Amino acid sequence: MKNSKLLLFVLLILTTTITQAQITIGDVTMPKKVKVGETELELNGAGARVKLFMDMYVAGLYIKTKSIDAKKIVEANEHIAIKLQIVSSLITSDKMIDAVNEGFKNSTNGKTASIQKEIDQFIGAFKDEIKKGDVFDIFYVPNKATLVVKNGKLMAKIEGLDFKKALFGIWLSDTPADKNLKKALLGE
Repeated sequence: MKNSKLLLFVLLILTTTITQAQITIGDVTMPKKVKVGETELELNGAGARVKLFMDMYVAGLYIKTKSIDAKKIVEANEHIAIKLQIVSSLITSDKMIDAVNEGFKNSTNGKTASIQKEIDQFIGAFKDEIKKGDVFDIFYVPNKATLVVKNGKLMAKIEGLDFKKALFGIWLSDTPADKNLKKALLGE
């Protein structure tokens, strides 16, 4: 009897720990922490990208220390990551590329010329077929590069802090892809 109570207690604690270690949005579970190399990042916020009243993807923003200051997050030369999980079969490679191009234009106020080579590299990561359930992990490592990983496979490595700022500005600039998603990524 004593052993069964202990087992029940241990299972309850493990379940609580697992529950606290992730967040669920719709059918997508986002971990509360991710590691980029040796650096641990925590989930700042997560939400869904909505277009025409439908969820397109679920995103989670990971940084070292939680913040609601979008400008500071975008400008910082610090580890940062965003996880995108595709939740709609309506997203195609062409639609994602169009959205990315529009996002960079909005993020930079139309001033993309100085980072166009890097944008083209980034877009290359989306040229293969995109399916519901695909996961894109986008990491920035300070003074090194932005890495784009699709379903565990490295798709692109892009250098430059200016590119990183424009990239994360897609979600966090004054003209983000989705204002409600921006609020969610900032934990608001």
